[in-house]
Amino acid sequence: MIKNLVLIFQKIIDFLFPPVCPICKNSVSQHGTMCHECWGKFNWISDPKCYICGYPLPANLDLGDYPMCPVCANGKNKLDWLRSACVYDDFSKDIMLSFKHAGQIQYQKIMSRAMIMALQEINEKIDIVIPVPLSNRRLFKRGYNQATLLAYPIKNYFGAVLDVNSVTRKHRPDMGHKNERQRKENIRGVFSIVHPEKIYGKTILLVDDVMTTGATLAELNRVLKKAGAKSVMGITFCRVVRAI
Repeated sequence: MIKNLVLIFQKIIDFLFPPVCPICKNSVSQHGTMCHECWGKFNWISDPKCYICGYPLPANLDLGDYPMCPVCANGKNKLDWLRSACVYDDFSKDIMLSFKHAGQIQYQKIMSRAMIMALQEINEKIDIVIPVPLSNRRLFKRGYNQATLLAYPIKNYFGAVLDVNSVTRKHRPDMGHKNERQRKENIRGVFSIVHPEKIYGKTILLVDDVMTTGATLAELNRVLKKAGAKSVMGITFCRVVRAI
């Protein structure tokens, strides 16, 4: 009965406000989706890529069955597994920033759908999904945590627990214009585990919108492993890609 009422209500909404692509405004089949042409504008990260961190690798190299980027080959990446759906470029940047700072929540379904596609490669059972937390000051100013919105469909996909309480974050200045070394220094000690009993022995998936240098995810990995996490993985919508 309730399900039928929801369907009827949705049909009324679609009739009054026909779903359109948020980019080009052409008609689409349902709200929260993009047309095929705009979907094809994403620079998707596909093989060959590092089997640990998912960094795209040159296609003209013989990389074997388990290709690794220089960072992972040198043991500098501490996450057990990491993927990003697409490359951070002008197109993905506009979508990500509109969602993150301009309240364009309609992009949530599009971004999380892309992230779930990138998560098809995962072979382990995910116990807990943790969105990268904001400081209380930034959360109050923005009104929502974009990573939490992205995490809801992902936790449903895995049938995992969404945990937004076990990790807290101190307020620090924005890192937008800092280099890799400055980002690492700025993020050190910013996260605290307040419920270690929920973390111990668990396989955890971190969720964020963008990966720039990886400093944020690396610091979260450090504190979660210190609290006894069995494994820490990560997924972002987009990531900065520099020439290797």
